[in-house]
Amino acid sequence: MDKWQIIHIPNKPAIPPNQQPTVNVFASMVEPKLANTIISRRLNQVAPLENLRHVKRIQKKFLEGGKTQLSMILCLADENDNRMNSLPQDVQELVNSYQLSPFITKVCKNAALSKEEWEEQCKLWPTSYHPPTYNIDGIPGFNEDDSQSIFSFMKSAVELAQSGDGSIVNAAVIVDPSIKQEIASACDQICCCSISTEKNSLESCSEQPEVLSSDLFSNGESNHTSLPPNDFPSETRKSYSGVSCLNPWQWAQENSHTTSCYWHPLRHAAIAAIQSSAARDRLLFPGMGHEGDKPNGVHTIQPTSIGTPAKRQKTDLANVENSEELDPSAGGFHPESARPYLCTGYDIYLVWEPCVMCAMALVHQRIRRIFYAFPNPNEGALGSVHRLQGEKSLNHHYAVFRVLLPKEILNKNEVVAARTSTTNTNATTVCQ
Repeated sequence: MDKWQIIHIPNKPAIPPNQQPTVNVFASMVEPKLANTIISRRLNQVAPLENLRHVKRIQKKFLEGGKTQLSMILCLADENDNRMNSLPQDVQELVNSYQLSPFITKVCKNAALSKEEWEEQCKLWPTSYHPPTYNIDGIPGFNEDDSQSIFSFMKSAVELAQSGDGSIVNAAVIVDPSIKQEIASACDQICCCSISTEKNSLESCSEQPEVLSSDLFSNGESNHTSLPPNDFPSETRKSYSGVSCLNPWQWAQENSHTTSCYWHPLRHAAIAAIQSSAARDRLLFPGMGHEGDKPNGVHTIQPTSIGTPAKRQKTDLANVENSEELDPSAGGFHPESARPYLCTGYDIYLVWEPCVMCAMALVHQRIRRIFYAFPNPNEGALGSVHRLQGEKSLNHHYAVFRVLLPKEILNKNEVVAARTSTTNTNATTVCQ
C-alpha cells in the first residue's frame, strides 16, 4: 500500500453475496389490478412476513411491449414439505378465490448488510436495503481532518510499539477525540526485570517501562524487530513473541524458565493504558475517591451502544498544560462535576487487534472507538476470531476500525529497528 486506509469492521462477518442463506416461499403471478386488493385486505392479515420484513412482497418484471408482470409472495413454505397442498387454509382459500397458480421460489433469509449483498439478493427476489446509520463518527466515513488525526495517533502507537532494543510489542494510545489530545499510552508490560531485586514488583515495572529484551522469549522463536505486512499471515504469529495479545499464554511458559523477573499476565498494552488513564484522573481530580471507588454521578450513566452514545462530562483541559506537573496541593485541580466517567467517549489506538480480555476491558471502560493496525489471527476479539462489538448481551458497544499502514511507515520501522538493534545490546532493565 502507498497510502493510509481506514476500514470499518462490522458487527457481523460479511457473507459473500452469492452464499447468502435463503428460505423457500410460495408465490404466484397476479394481475396488477388485483395486487393491492389481495395484499392489503387479505395476505397481510392471514400470512404476514414477520421474519422477512426486508423482503418485498411484490416482484415486478418488465416484458417486451411495455407490459408488466407481477409476482407476489403468498407465505413461507415448509422446508421439509414443499407440496402445493401444504398451503395454510386461509392462503388456499385466497388462491382459490382469485384462481392463482402458486409456485415455490427462494428469497434471502437475512437483511443485506452492504450494497453488494443487496444487489445479489435482488437477483433472487427484491429486498429492501437500509444503509446502517450510527450516531458515531467514522461509520459512514471520515473527513480529511479526522483522517489525518487518526493517522497521526496510529503513527504514535506504532512508534511506541518499537521498544528500546528494537523488539516489537503491542502498544496502546488513548485519545480524547473531542479535543484531539492523547490521554494515556502504554506498551505491553507483562514482564519486568530489574537489577535491584528489592524493586522487583508490579509498581517498579509500571514506573520504568524503558527497555524490552527479546532474550526473555527464548522458546526457539526470535521476536521480530520490524512490523509485519498488512495482511499478517497466521503462520508468522510466533515470530512476534513479544506481543502479549498474540501470545496470551506465553508468560506461563516463560515464567517457569525465568526466576529473576516479575511476571504479570494481565498487563497487556490496553490494560496498562487504562491504568495510566485512571492515574491521570486521580491526579487531575484529587479527593474524589480512590481506585475502585465509583465517581460521583455514576448512577446517571446509562448503558451505551454505538447507536445511543453515553453522556459524558468532558475533562476541561484548557487550563492544564501538563497534567504530570499538576500540583494538587496548590489548588490546581478541577471541580467534581468535570471528572469523566472512566474512558467514556475516548478512542484507543492499538498496533495489534486486542484479545478477548483486552476487548472486554475496553467495554467496561466505555471506549467509543477502537483502531488497530494488524489482525490477531488466533486470539483476535474484534474481527479475526470473535466480534465482541456485535455481542448483543453487552451493555456497551464500540465501533471498530482497522488502519492499514502505508509502505513508508513499514519501511521506516525496518530502518529504525536495524539502527536500534545495533545500539541497545546491553539492556539492564526489561519491561514488556
